[in-house]
Amino acid sequence: MVLATNRKAYHEYEILEKFEAGIALQGTEVKSIRQSKINLKESHVKVINNEIMLVGCHISQYDFGNRFNHDPLRTRKLLMHKKEIFKLMGKVNEKGLALTALKVYLKKGLIKIEVALVRGKKLYDKRRSEKEKDLSIEMNRALKSKTD
Repeated sequence: MVLATNRKAYHEYEILEKFEAGIALQGTEVKSIRQSKINLKESHVKVINNEIMLVGCHISQYDFGNRFNHDPLRTRKLLMHKKEIFKLMGKVNEKGLALTALKVYLKKGLIKIEVALVRGKKLYDKRRSEKEKDLSIEMNRALKSKTD
């Protein structure tokens, strides 16, 4: 079950590779995420001290939390195997590549995050992908109207 997606990332970046990661959370953060009170729009992923961290992700405070409620914009650690982390570190050091969070979802009762290795799109690439999307929508409409 998908809880949140970063639609801006699909528009801004060319996605090269996707990875699944766990995320280290506090109790009230888990409850807020299960209520879909998470925003990935301004978030990105950084490698800090051989660890992968989610920066800028906003998780709203839990409504029924008390003084133990969490900081909404704190940096959160992502959980991946060391081999994957070192592989990502090597690729991020290449020119023009970055890491970003694509979506947050539930898998077997655990909260997972999909991290992608991305390259920024140029303006003409964005226009081309938007044009292709519009064409596919028009084709689907035309096919649907012919079958009706």
